[in-house]
Amino acid sequence: MRRLPFWFLIALFSLSEGVVAGDDPVTFYVQLLRGTNEEKTEDIKVKEVGPKLRKRLSPVFRWKNYWEVSRTAVTVGKGKAGKIQLPNAHALEIDRLCEALPGPQPTAIMHRNRSGAMKRKSLLLTLWLLPLVAGTRAADWAVYEGKTGPGNGRHIVFLAGDEEYRSEEGLPMLAKILSQRHGFKCTVLFPIDKDGAINPNQRDRLPGAEALDSADAIVMLLRFRAWPDEAMKHFVDAYLAGKPIIALRTSTHAFSFGNSGAYKQFSWDSAEWKGGFGKQVLGETWVNHWGSHKHEATRGVIDPLAKNNPLLRGVTDIFGDTDVYEAYPPPDAKVLVRGQVLQGMNPADPPVEGKKNNPMMPVVWTRQLKNQAGQENKVLCTTLGAATDLQNEGLRRLIVNAVYWGVGLDVPAKADVTFVDAYKPTMYGFNGHRRGLTPTDHALGKVLPAGTGSAP
Repeated sequence: MRRLPFWFLIALFSLSEGVVAGDDPVTFYVQLLRGTNEEKTEDIKVKEVGPKLRKRLSPVFRWKNYWEVSRTAVTVGKGKAGKIQLPNAHALEIDRLCEALPGPQPTAIMHRNRSGAMKRKSLLLTLWLLPLVAGTRAADWAVYEGKTGPGNGRHIVFLAGDEEYRSEEGLPMLAKILSQRHGFKCTVLFPIDKDGAINPNQRDRLPGAEALDSADAIVMLLRFRAWPDEAMKHFVDAYLAGKPIIALRTSTHAFSFGNSGAYKQFSWDSAEWKGGFGKQVLGETWVNHWGSHKHEATRGVIDPLAKNNPLLRGVTDIFGDTDVYEAYPPPDAKVLVRGQVLQGMNPADPPVEGKKNNPMMPVVWTRQLKNQAGQENKVLCTTLGAATDLQNEGLRRLIVNAVYWGVGLDVPAKADVTFVDAYKPTMYGFNGHRRGLTPTDHALGKVLPAGTGSAP
């Protein structure tokens, strides 16, 4: 007997900031899927699920193929109810019946049919499916819900993933500022190893990449990533949709796929798309260190032609203890800041004499370019941006200003960039990350612990 196709619902949710307590909201992510024995579907509005999810579903439901019909999210406060509209006049209601604690929550899930009658779904089945289909822990990323501010209703996704400049420390700090001082909802994605720890050397994992689907802007600090196609597709789709991109430090050489794979053209050394994502989108790929690494710091000098640019409102005294990169942005780029190479590692050190500062290399520039899908991306790229660089108030304000500019909001006269929690970043260097930490260590109100086995 031929089995007919059927519909089923899978509820996936992440807890705000990894751990939720008291009155904090919980964000539920819901996918509506269809299982079938048909080899293909004529419905262009659905897409086939990835091989990992299909592998997990098949032993339970025993269908050959599974199609994603829709996905959406709803944030529900304690004692409140949230409603998600599904196709064909169906809806899902989620009631927070108890205080949220770490881990899956007892939650009443109701399904409303066209007539308005309510049918209670099996909570046990839904939550049992969570580890089966999600493939990630609730704490694989950090979510900071926005307080009241101009950014309300906008979602900023941060991509951390470099082995050297401690993006896993600097980006959560920026996300806290943007959420608590300016009202943006912020999600921070990390490279997570098999043990659930943040590990910047894990080049091929980015749990939670689907957050990019709802991003209004992207802030990234990546280096030589080789994400699986499923994760990379979310990033490429966001880029082709014209989403603004704020790229820090080694993002000029964000990807390294070698000479094979569906996304090899995004590699920093791509020959077919010369210079890859870095050169073609941001405006430069990896060239070389211009200042002496760990010996000659950077003073930011505002380009005279950019002194009235809104992105520089309130921005003064830019300094980074990382060195200047050699960079040659294309003619369409607008240079905002140039990097003066210093004789030492302190803000008051004098500049180096000779060709390193004649002329000074660009260290911050913007572009507005039309991508392959015909959409326009606003881009700000800076070769500054290490976690230690971000101790500088001027640089933090520049990045916050870039988010406002990217999403089309008026840039404040002097954006509040005071730290939300104590910030004591680790010095940059390979294999120097704080080991054993998870995204929950970046929750609001926490001071980042030292970790285990950190390099001195």
